[in-house]
Amino acid sequence: MNTAPKIVYAFGPYRADPDQELLLRDGQRIPVTPKAFEVLLALLRRSREVVSKDELMRIVWPDTVVEEANLSQSIFMLRKALGDTSGTRHYIVTLPGRGYRFAETVRVITPEDADGEGSRQPSQADSPASKGAIASPHRNRWKYPLLLGAGSMAIAVAAAMLLRIHGPAALPTAEPVLVADFANRTGDPLFDDTLRQGLAVQLQQSPLLNLMSQDRIQQTLRLMDRPADAALTPALAREICERTSSDIVLDGSIAKLGSAYVLGLQARDCDSGEVLDTEQAQAAKREDVLRALDEIAGRFRSRIGESGAMIARHNMPLAQATTASLAALKAYSQAVRVQASAGSAAALPLFQRAVSIDPRFAMAHALLGRVYGDLGDSARAMQSTSEAWRLRSHSSDAERFFIEASYHLEVTGNMEAAREVCESWIRAYPRAMVPQGFLGGIVEPVLGNYRATLEHARAAIDLDPDFVIGYGILAYGYQYQGDLEGANTWLDSAAARKLSMPELAVQRYDIAFLRGDEQEMDRQANIAKDLSGAEDWMAFHQGLALAYRGRLRQADVLSEQATAQALQASQSERAALFQAGTAWRAALFGDVAAAQRHAKAALELSNNRYVEFGAAFALALAGDSAQARMFADDLRARFPEDTSLRFSQIPALLAQLAIDDGEPMQAIEALRIAAPYELGVPRSSMHGSFGALAPVYVRGEAYLALHRGADAAAEFRKVLAHPGVVGSDPVGALARLQLARAYAMQGEEGKAMDAYRELGALWQGADAVLPAVRQATAESAKLHGNAIGAALHQPM
Repeated sequence: MNTAPKIVYAFGPYRADPDQELLLRDGQRIPVTPKAFEVLLALLRRSREVVSKDELMRIVWPDTVVEEANLSQSIFMLRKALGDTSGTRHYIVTLPGRGYRFAETVRVITPEDADGEGSRQPSQADSPASKGAIASPHRNRWKYPLLLGAGSMAIAVAAAMLLRIHGPAALPTAEPVLVADFANRTGDPLFDDTLRQGLAVQLQQSPLLNLMSQDRIQQTLRLMDRPADAALTPALAREICERTSSDIVLDGSIAKLGSAYVLGLQARDCDSGEVLDTEQAQAAKREDVLRALDEIAGRFRSRIGESGAMIARHNMPLAQATTASLAALKAYSQAVRVQASAGSAAALPLFQRAVSIDPRFAMAHALLGRVYGDLGDSARAMQSTSEAWRLRSHSSDAERFFIEASYHLEVTGNMEAAREVCESWIRAYPRAMVPQGFLGGIVEPVLGNYRATLEHARAAIDLDPDFVIGYGILAYGYQYQGDLEGANTWLDSAAARKLSMPELAVQRYDIAFLRGDEQEMDRQANIAKDLSGAEDWMAFHQGLALAYRGRLRQADVLSEQATAQALQASQSERAALFQAGTAWRAALFGDVAAAQRHAKAALELSNNRYVEFGAAFALALAGDSAQARMFADDLRARFPEDTSLRFSQIPALLAQLAIDDGEPMQAIEALRIAAPYELGVPRSSMHGSFGALAPVYVRGEAYLALHRGADAAAEFRKVLAHPGVVGSDPVGALARLQLARAYAMQGEEGKAMDAYRELGALWQGADAVLPAVRQATAESAKLHGNAIGAALHQPM
C-alpha cells in the first residue's frame, strides 16, 4: 500500500494534482487529456531541466511505440491549456535538438503545508520511478470532483487543445487555423485550388475550429508585399501563420500511385514548426478523391480531440455538402479566391460557371447572390439567394446557417428571423465570425439595439482582428449612440492595422459632419478622390451635407455627379438610391417639381424596395397620393416580412398619406406599429442615407396637425436627440423647423425664437427660394425678429 503523502505541484496560478490527475487554475479545473497531463508531470518533476523528447516518450509511453507527433501534440495541448501564447513561452520552452524545459518555478505542496508554507522544489523522489506509474490502465482517468458528461468532456478536451483558456465563465478564444494549398503532384490541373477549398468546407463543419478567412489571408499578403494571388505554399503559409499569431498550418498533397491517388495532410505548430499530426488516404480513381478528403478531415478532427458524436453530427460528405463535381468545386474555389483578391466583378463568371456545371450547388448559388448584391443587382441577388435557400439541404450545417441568414437578410428582409438564425448559428459554431457581422452590421441596428451592435462587432474582431468591416460596424455602433470619439477611435484602430476600404473614408466624413469639423470633412473628401469605389458615395454625402444646410442647388450638382459615376461603374441600383435620396430631400424642403423629377428618375433605374420607398414618400410629400399609395401596396405585397418596411417605412408612408388626406388621428394610429423599432436604422438609411426616424418625424407632424404642440415637440426633440442615427439626412434640419413651430403653437415664444435662431445659424447661405426656407423666414419674422432672413444673407 502506498503511504506516501499526497503532493500537489504549484506554479504561477496553476496547481497539478497527480493523484486526481487534475490541473487547476485559481481553483478552476482546466481540461487536459491523460497523456498530456503525464507529459506535464514529467516536466514539472524536472523543473528547469532539459528533458529530451526520447525521455518524455519513454516516460509517457513506456510500453508502446509511438510517433514523435504524439508528443508534439501533447505539448501543443498543454501550451493551449496554460495560455502559453505563440512567441511568448512562460512555461514550456522548446530547445531545438535537445528537448523541452519547464521554465517556471515549481513548488511541491504537501497536506502539512499551510497555504503553501514550507513547500519545496520537486526532486527525483517525486519521479515516476519512485512513485510508480502515473496512471494505471485500470484507474479512472477522469476522476474529478465534478464529473462532466461524455459529450461535454470531449468538447472541453478539444478546447484545451486548440484554444487559449481564459477562465471557466468565458468562451475560449480560438486562434485561427490556416489551410495551405495542396501540393498537386498528379499533373492534373483539376486539383489546383479544389482540394484546399474542399478541406476547408469539411473542417468548417467542426464547431471547435476557426479557419483563417480568405480576406485575412489577403490582408496579410498585402502587408507582406506579396501578390494577392500568391500560391499558399507551405513556406508562405507558415509565414502568414506566424504573422497572424495563429496556431496550426495544414499542408496537403495529392499524388498518383499507378491509377490510384494518394492524399496526405500534415498539421504543424505555427510557432515551432513541429508536426502535430499526419494523415493519409487513398482513392482508387479520380471520382473518389473527395471521399478520401472526407476521410482525412474526419481523422484530423478526431485527432485534435473532437468527439465521435460531434463529428457524426457535423460531418456531411463533400459530395452532399458542396458538389459531387470536381469541375464545379474547382470553379467555386477559384471564385472564392478571386473575390477576396480582385473583387466581386472578377469572381462573377466563376460563380456562374460553378452553378452551370452543377445547378444543385447550394453554396455556389448563395455566394453568387452575394456577388450580385455587391454589384447592385438586387433582383438577381434575390433570385440566386432564393435558389440557395431552396437547395439548402445540399449543404453542411455551417453553410446552411449562412444560406438561411442570407435569405432573411436579402430576400424576406425579416430581421427577427435573421436574428434567430444567427443566434442558433453562434450557439452551434461559437467561433463563427460571419453571424456576428450579420447581427452587428445589419440586424441589431435595424432593431435599434446599439449595445448589441457593439457586442457583436467586438466578438467578430476578437475572432479576426483583420476583419475590416468589423471596425466600421463598431464605429457605426458608437456613432448611433452619439459617441463620436468612440467611433473615431475604432476607425483609428483599423488604420493602425493598415486596414482600409472606401466606405471608411465616407464614414469619417459623416462623423466630421456631425462634429461640425469642416476642415476634416474637406480632408476626407480629398482622400476619397484617390480611393477607387469611394468617389460616388463621397460626392453623394457631400451633397447631403449641403442639403442639410439648405443649399439644395449645390447639393443637386454633387448628387448628379454621384449618379453619373455610379452608372459609369454599372451600379444602376446605387444610382437609383442616389436619385431617391435626392427626391426625399427635395420633398422635405417643399420643392415639388424636383421631388417628382428625381422620384421618376429613381424608379426608372430600379424597383429596389428601398428605392421605391424613398420615391413613394417623396411623391406623397409632393402631393401625388395616388402613386404613393400604389407603391405602398406594391411594397406590402412583394415584401410582407421585411422588418424595415413593416415597422418603419410603410407606416411612415401611410401616416404621411393620412395627414395629406386631413386625417392626422389616422396617422397616429398607423404609426403605433412602428414604436418598437422606430429608433433603429432602417435599411433605406443604411443603403441610401434617407429614411432614418421617419415614423418619429411624421408622428410629430400629425401632432402639429392636431394642434398638440407639446406632443409634437416631444417627437421632434426625439429626432434631434439621435443625431448619430439621423446622420446627414435633412430630416434632422427640418426637425428643428418643426420644433420651432411646436413651441410657437404652445405660446412658448422664447423657445420658438431660440429654435429659429439655431435653424438660422444652420441655414446660413441657404437657398431662399425653397418653400421650407421661405416659410421659416416668414414665421421667424412674426416672432419679433427675423433670425432666418438675417442668416440667409450672411456670407458662407
